[in-house]
Amino acid sequence: MFTKLNIMKKLLVIVFFLAFALGMNAQRANGDVGIGIQAGSPSGLSLQFYKAAGPSYDFIAAWDLDDFFYVNGHALFQPHIGNSERLHFIYGPGVFVGLRDRGNDLDDEVDIGISGTAGLSLIIEKFEVYGRITPRLNLLQSTSVDIGGGVGIRYYF
Repeated sequence: MFTKLNIMKKLLVIVFFLAFALGMNAQRANGDVGIGIQAGSPSGLSLQFYKAAGPSYDFIAAWDLDDFFYVNGHALFQPHIGNSERLHFIYGPGVFVGLRDRGNDLDDEVDIGISGTAGLSLIIEKFEVYGRITPRLNLLQSTSVDIGGGVGIRYYF
């Protein structure tokens, strides 16, 4: 049976394999902007404003064409793992906003809360492959806890 957690574990193993099997140098530079996609919870577009020193700023936007829009942003720290310039531990605090149009005469839903994220990223030339886990605490509309995350790829320019 394929669950999201099993798929994420397998993709992280692939990321580790690539980190040690490929001989390319990292090419991402301070001030670069990365754009890509993430599959998971949420699935959507990924955008990062990379800073070599201090936090980078990372955003995920997800929506469907009918009634849902979601944005999650993080201040992302990315220290190197060991002597590798390609493999990073990623972590940081964040916030999210979700909007759902419930249609008819029902009130629309607005979810606002805080989140954190942690995971691994691998830089291969101008590409980044990452996997992350993102716990979220919903504070508005109702109080609840949720765990999301996903795997993604970004291209930096």
